[in-house]
Amino acid sequence: MSALLTYYRAQIKTSMAVQLQYRVAMAIWMIELVLQPVIYLVVWTTVARSSGGQVGGYTAPDFAAYYIVLMIVGHITLIWHMWEYEYLIRQGILSTRLLRPVHPIHEDASQNIAYKLLMLIVLVPSVLLCIILFQPAFTAPLSTLLIFIPAALLAGILSFIVGWIVAMAAFWTTRIMAINQLYFVGMFFFSGQIAPLELLPSFVQTIAGLLPFKWMIGFPVEVMLGRLSGDTVLQGILVQLVWIGAGILVLRLIWRAGVRRFGAVGG
Repeated sequence: MSALLTYYRAQIKTSMAVQLQYRVAMAIWMIELVLQPVIYLVVWTTVARSSGGQVGGYTAPDFAAYYIVLMIVGHITLIWHMWEYEYLIRQGILSTRLLRPVHPIHEDASQNIAYKLLMLIVLVPSVLLCIILFQPAFTAPLSTLLIFIPAALLAGILSFIVGWIVAMAAFWTTRIMAINQLYFVGMFFFSGQIAPLELLPSFVQTIAGLLPFKWMIGFPVEVMLGRLSGDTVLQGILVQLVWIGAGILVLRLIWRAGVRRFGAVGG
């Protein structure tokens, strides 16, 4: 374990140094991360003001709070490796990683952590600016933050695991763009990105509860806003843990099968 922690410290430092060489690309990614919830924020606050001050129990300040927290959760759960593995496998670059004594997932995880730490220098000012401009209504007690932290961290872990499972599809197909797009369409409709889930039709809420997307995005956001009872929060964290456990099991099975196929075709 100590050796793995040493690896993570070294790899995170290296990843930060590498990512700083691509500042323009990082800026573009961060703008996209910030811009999307801001657009929804503007749209829904406008709708609320034009509909008598609220929509489904959400006022304009409530929507502001929701999408500002969504911005934070979106950063914690950001994952991009499903876009890379098609190239890594097709070009045989993964072969080099397989020769290393550390599982490739640890390199991807350290890169992910490094990016998220590095981009806090953009996220924090963006959040503060949105708070000043949109005057969100944060009515939950400060103690809610203590519950939000584990919920958000579990959401980040779950997002990374599910994203890596999607990436492993590259072992069986040379083009996974359609699979990636399907994944993000599911994320868009069933995670709470497009709107708070409680504002969507009941059948959408039912489907969302059965898929992992809600537990990556909508659930931690609602926890931070104090819109859930204590029992519901505990149940939600339990669901996150179950999804993470199931994801690890599926990931191990897919990885073993994928590596065998990769080696069989001359990877």
